[in-house]
Order: sequence, then structure tokens, then C-alpha cells
Amino acid sequence: MTHSDSPRPPEGDWLGTPFLTFTREGAFGVCTLDRPEARNAMTPAMYFGIKYAVNHVGADPDLAGLLITGTGDVFAPGGDMGGGGVDNWLTFGAALGMDALPFDTLRQSAKPVVAAVNGLCQGGGLQIALCADMAVVSDRATFRVPELYRGIADTYYSQMLARLIGPVRTRDLMFTGRTLTADEALDWGMIARVVPHDDLAETARDILAQCCRTAPVARSVVKSSIDNYLGLYDRIGMQRSLGSPESIEGFMAFKERRSPDWVHPDLRIDGRL
Repeated sequence: MTHSDSPRPPEGDWLGTPFLTFTREGAFGVCTLDRPEARNAMTPAMYFGIKYAVNHVGADPDLAGLLITGTGDVFAPGGDMGGGGVDNWLTFGAALGMDALPFDTLRQSAKPVVAAVNGLCQGGGLQIALCADMAVVSDRATFRVPELYRGIADTYYSQMLARLIGPVRTRDLMFTGRTLTADEALDWGMIARVVPHDDLAETARDILAQCCRTAPVARSVVKSSIDNYLGLYDRIGMQRSLGSPESIEGFMAFKERRSPDWVHPDLRIDGRL
């Protein structure tokens, strides 16, 4: 079935945006981020499309699990801060409310979800990988949490990362915006497996198949137990942050390729932080 580029809501295997594709590969649904001209930067429609894909697979008796991956050398860099192309009907600001994001839906999915991280992974893209049941990662992948450089108080990250890697390393990642290699992320306990890049697709499908063979009711109990351990985050504080003067300045600084005005003049650099 061919879809035009004109905006329309998700329906069936159409995820509501031309920048996501949904294919059926045997027992699996495969959701692919496919926006190479913007290095897979995610519009609100793309975020919502991933949320829809999780529920779509969950409701389809012909599908056992979901694989999420990207095109080229990028998995997902997070939200698009420079324009949404034909997805501009959902602007980055007001449309990017917490309810449009897929993270909680990924954590609650009854069917297994595996992220095949094929390259650069940061911001909301890293959160997708962390909230999936498993992240299988190319040895070429890199990871970063740049939200504080954008003026966003991402309490989802501060809660989840503190549980996964501890508060000391969480401060290191969030306060410095440093980039981790795949091997470093594995050593820190952020991801489950690193594989040679050329083996990623096959390995991710094998691991998803293994997950899908486990007993679904028992698996859901274990998943609920793990979810309780990860705990709740400050949803209200994070939502307030998304429309704050700092996040607006962070957006403008990113768009204008400069340091935000909260940076001391002696510490500003040429280009984006």
C-alpha cells in the first residue's frame, strides 16, 4: 500500500510519518527510522509512531515481537531541533508533550522489543534503547546524553541512569555531555551486548526470537518487577522544563550553532555544545 507524504495519523502498518517504516519479517514487526537527510532526527510524529508501533505489534496475533533500528550510521540522535520537514504539522514545541513519547509504552510492552542500535545514539534515541527489553549494539555505535546543554531537565534520564549505572556515572554523563563508545557503554552496564557491525541485524533478530520463546505471562511478571525497580520519574518537573525559558534558549542556541547565554563568556565555544 502506498502512502503519500501528506500528514495523516497512524493506521495499520502506516506509522503516521514517512520517516518511519514498518515491515513484517516472519514473526516480527520491524520499525526503521529512515530520515537520512536529517540523520534520523526525530519529529514528534516519529516519537508517536514508535509508540504506536509498540501497541500495534502488541495487538496483532500474527506478530510475536518488535525490532527497532535505524538507517545508515545513525540509530537516533533525539528530537529534531531544526525543523520537521513534512512532519511540521507537529511542531517540536507544544506537540512534544510527555504523552507523545514512547518510553513508558516500551517499558510496558507485553511483547518483547529489541533495539538494534546501528550507530549514533543519543537523547531520545538512547532513551528508546534503554527502555526496550534489550539493546543489541553495533561496535560502531556511540552514546551521549546532551539534554542539559539544551536546557531540558530530563528527569527520566536522571532516574533511569542512576538505577542502571549509579549516580556517580550518571552525573558524569549528564553534567559533561561526554560521548561513550559501545565498549564503554557495555562496561558501564547501559547496554546488553556489543556485536560486529555486519552481524548486528542477524544477531538482533536471533535475540528477539529467544525473548519471544519465553512464557509470556511469566515474562510479564518479571518485566513488571524490573520496571518497579527502575521506578518513577518527576514527570511534572520534566514537562514544565520542556517549555521553560532555558529550553527555549537551548533550542535557539542549537539552531544558531552557538553556546547558550547561560554559559560564562570565557567558556563559550564556536559551534554547538
